[in-house]
Formats: sequence, structure tokens, C-alpha cells
Amino acid sequence: MSASYQEMIVDTRKALEQAGVSSAGLEARLLVASAAGKTADELLRDIRMYPSAERLEAVAEHLRRRLSGEPLAYIIGEWSFMGHIFEVTRDTLIPRSDTELLCETALEALPEKGNLLDLCCGGGCIGLSALAERKDVNAVLVELSQPALAVAKRNAMHLGVTGRAFFICGDATEPPADALGQFDVIVSNPPYIPVGDIPGLDRSVKDYEPHIALDGGEDGLDFYRAFARNLKRALKPGGLLTVEVGAGEAREVAEIFRRNGWLRPEILCDLSGIERVVKCTLA
Repeated sequence: MSASYQEMIVDTRKALEQAGVSSAGLEARLLVASAAGKTADELLRDIRMYPSAERLEAVAEHLRRRLSGEPLAYIIGEWSFMGHIFEVTRDTLIPRSDTELLCETALEALPEKGNLLDLCCGGGCIGLSALAERKDVNAVLVELSQPALAVAKRNAMHLGVTGRAFFICGDATEPPADALGQFDVIVSNPPYIPVGDIPGLDRSVKDYEPHIALDGGEDGLDFYRAFARNLKRALKPGGLLTVEVGAGEAREVAEIFRRNGWLRPEILCDLSGIERVVKCTLA
């Protein structure tokens, strides 16, 4: 039996509600729009139209994937961050709203015609958002995963910032090459989950998101130790280093930087009141 897009949305919403999905109405519209190859506005325009059998099958497949626990962002292939739409794949983490605090902190510290180093950039949501917000800024984005870096490059093209974004496939725990010069702001949302905690994460994370972007070592703090040791020469005098941290890690991360000679470590809380960002300087 055929069904209009409106009927498909209703049926999809009901299936999601029965599965306990809290935002079933929104997800139903996004799933149907993606399967139909339409924007939200186009779906609304065509809401009473009857899709082809191919589109019906695509909606059913999207719903099957969602009911199996796959995150919505991977199914529709994109997600919003800082008001911009980013491509996401299974090679990149899904951007979280909590990370917008980190991006905002970096933006506030960037001077006119400043330059930014984004370590562990993944799909590029932090560094590329900074470029989209500030037309006078340049950024170097570093990522160990070649597939994730390829996604970041495509996101740079979609945002129209390719000319100001420079990409390096490299290990963020190693000192940056001296040839890169110094930066006004260094920012990172590194892997910070203790490796032993990964099996206990929600299945939508542990079964779908890339473990290379989650595993922060035995205690989750390996990347912060490396940053504290290796990034002093890469930061301009008066510049800012700012990092995202896991829940409960902020004070220990701040102490790591303090012990390594960084000055005035400051902890910022996200909208949920969780200590989420540590920032510090050298002068």
C-alpha cells in the first residue's frame, strides 16, 4: 500500500515512540527527509505527495537502522554545530553541543587576523566553525585518521573556507613541526575516555563512533600530558591553549598543565554545569 510523505512521517514517529526515542517527532521528519533526498522545506512542500517504491524502501531502511541503535547523525550523514551543517561519517565523532563552549572560548581569544591550531580535528567542526565565523582567521587542522581528515576537507569546501584551512595528517601527541610557526590559539577536543571505560559506554557510542577518537589511554589523560609537554613552542606569547575534557577530569587536567609550567589554568562549565573546558596560557 502506498503512503504519502505525511503518512510516512506519522508511521515513523509511532515506531520511534514505541522504541522509546524521546524526540521521535523530530527524528521522524529528519529520517524521512533524508531518505527522500529532500531538505526539511522540500519535505514540507511535498508533504501530501506519494513517493516512489524506492523512496518507501529507503525510509524503511533508515528506520531499521535507527531502531537497531545507530545514531541519527550517521544515518542522515550530517549534523549541526555552531549553526553550521557538517558532514559526519562513521570515521568521525558526532559533534556535540557541549563542544560549542570550546569553540566559543577559542573564538573569543582569537585576535584580528589570528591563526588557530586545531589538534585531533576529526571532521573539523571546531576549526572550520572558527573560520566560518571569522573571515580574517586562518587555521591548521591536524588529525591522525586519514578518513576523518578527508571528511574535514569536504566540510571545508561546503563551508567555503578551503583557502584558509590547512590540513595535516599527523599524531597530535607529537610536537608540532617548527615550520608551522606559532599560533594565537591552540584548541583540541582530544580522545579522553579511559580505555577500560569504553565497553561500558552507551551502545550508540561504543558500537558506532570511532574508538580512535574516544581512547584517551589508561586514565583518559594521555593527550593532555602530551599537550602540556609539547605545545609551548607552538603558542605565541600571550596566546591561549584550550581543551575539552571529560566529566570529572577538569581539575586533574588543569593540574597537569600547571605542573608543566602553564599559567592560570581556568575551568569552564557547560550548560549542564559540567566542568567541560580547561584553558591556560604561558604569559
